[in-house]
Amino acid sequence: MRFVLATGAPNAIAVLAASNRGGLLHAPDLYMEKLVVGPSSKDKVDLDAPVHENLKAIAACLERRVEDLVVIVLERDRHQKLIADIRATGARIRLIGDGDLSAGIAAAVFGSGVHAVMGTGGAPEGVLTAAAMRCLNGEIFARLVVNKPEHEERCRAMGIKDIKKVYRAKDLAPGERVIFAATGVTDGTLMRGVRFFGDGIRTSSVIMQNDPHRIRFIDSIHVDASGDVRIRF
Repeated sequence: MRFVLATGAPNAIAVLAASNRGGLLHAPDLYMEKLVVGPSSKDKVDLDAPVHENLKAIAACLERRVEDLVVIVLERDRHQKLIADIRATGARIRLIGDGDLSAGIAAAVFGSGVHAVMGTGGAPEGVLTAAAMRCLNGEIFARLVVNKPEHEERCRAMGIKDIKKVYRAKDLAPGERVIFAATGVTDGTLMRGVRFFGDGIRTSSVIMQNDPHRIRFIDSIHVDASGDVRIRF
């Protein structure tokens, strides 16, 4: 998020997820392998399947060619093999510097131009993505990256016994009622960023819930009460 704001890159958001007590996994601050897809392909992919098989399955569900898919990956050295595997299939890659949460949301929204998110990112962001998937009917497959003894100790201290478990959205955000809210900070796929004008500030937000399933986009103008109100559309 800091990188996105510092460079003015797109898709920076301020976000909150809430649920009933115990409804969101208290994830350790570790990396997490992730695969995020939309509703149509959520039962046809597997975190441990080869990249080409997952992309072929996604393409079949969307009734398009693999070459027409867009996959978002964080631009990190650790993803060099993943990027090579995706390119070998002919699918298009969109590399991002940060913000795989925004990317995950886009993957579950029809018409966003994003069809999957792959790679390793922060575990807390994975929980937030899972909350959004519960509301959007998409899916995240995730597994904690535990490759040091201190990582395993941290997991056990937080009550996580199976460090090899593949989590899905209902595991990471198991609450009966889940609410997800986000406001754009910079312009992005789903929301415009914060816009300043002479009389105040304009923001774009989305509020989602899973019970009942409802998604609301909110365009707000925060008025400077000391001046005249002049709204620009």
